[in-house]
Amino acid sequence: MPTVAVYDMANKKVGDIELNESIFGVEMNAGLLHQAVVMQLAAQRLGTHATKTRGFVRGGGRKPWRQKGTGRARSGSTRSPIWVGGGTVFGSHPRSYAFRMPRKQRRLAIKCALSDKVKSGDFIVLESLDFDAPKTKQVVKMLGDFSVGNKALFITGEEAVNVEKSARNIPGVKAIHTMGLNVYDILNHDKLFITKDAITRIEEVFA
Repeated sequence: MPTVAVYDMANKKVGDIELNESIFGVEMNAGLLHQAVVMQLAAQRLGTHATKTRGFVRGGGRKPWRQKGTGRARSGSTRSPIWVGGGTVFGSHPRSYAFRMPRKQRRLAIKCALSDKVKSGDFIVLESLDFDAPKTKQVVKMLGDFSVGNKALFITGEEAVNVEKSARNIPGVKAIHTMGLNVYDILNHDKLFITKDAITRIEEVFA
């Protein structure tokens, strides 16, 4: 089983913890991670783009000229797609881009992302993480103590409102709890700070 150090919020080692190998030691599957990220980003697309076909363009109800005898091409409407100001053929319409992966694949993708952070040494376990009040400077000080740039993800076992509010004012820093764990956030941040109780919750769900 992988063993990593446990730190307090001031970057002082307070112990060690053994991680479940079936979650934090799985083999990398780049294709599965790519599919999970694409699924997550596709679900965020609004899909509100719209164009008008000839039936939705105003006007064009009268035949512009008679069928024969003018020397011009036959035409039934000034809103035909071949006319300037006419409708659009095969244009985009409101739709949902969302798609779903099988549950086992989604879980395996999260395991791969977590295992990758452990193997690369970007996985920092904290004894606990909470602030008395929302203070951005507390997160800035903590990142400085760990010599981490502004590209960090904090994961707590329970919803920590003060931590989330303290981190959201810093570009590149984000705080979530285990219920919101996802592949994109894990891969999109250089360092991952996770509490011991969050590891316990993850192992209960994914083991």
